[in-house]
Amino acid sequence: MATELPLRELHFDYARSSGPGGQNVNKVSSKVVMRWSLDQTQAYPPGMLARLRALLGKRVTVGGELVVTSDRFRDRGRNIADCLEKLRVWIEIASRPPVPRRATKPSRGSNERRLRSKQHRGATKRLRRESSDD
Repeated sequence: MATELPLRELHFDYARSSGPGGQNVNKVSSKVVMRWSLDQTQAYPPGMLARLRALLGKRVTVGGELVVTSDRFRDRGRNIADCLEKLRVWIEIASRPPVPRRATKPSRGSNERRLRSKQHRGATKRLRRESSDD
């Protein structure tokens, strides 16, 4: 990762977690919803941000905000750390540019195997088609 993401660009909201949680489940807002505006950030180059958008798909809103949630843990601090870790992994993946594909030709053996299997399949279908004289 070339540059660090400024924490001031991240916005955290808190909500009640789903699922079991004992007596505090309806009182404590431990679920974390982290938002980061990809349109406003200057921390990363545009190509890397485009790869990040493609990688995350539906997690990026129409307004260009990345939404990351975590309710894995029962306390807010660990859920914040979990959101930041998810974001770190995604940024690390998107920061590596794709390796360009080198054009290759299929080997002679693979071509021969492919043609043999096509001939075998065609012969099977021909046998099914030919009717016997009744």
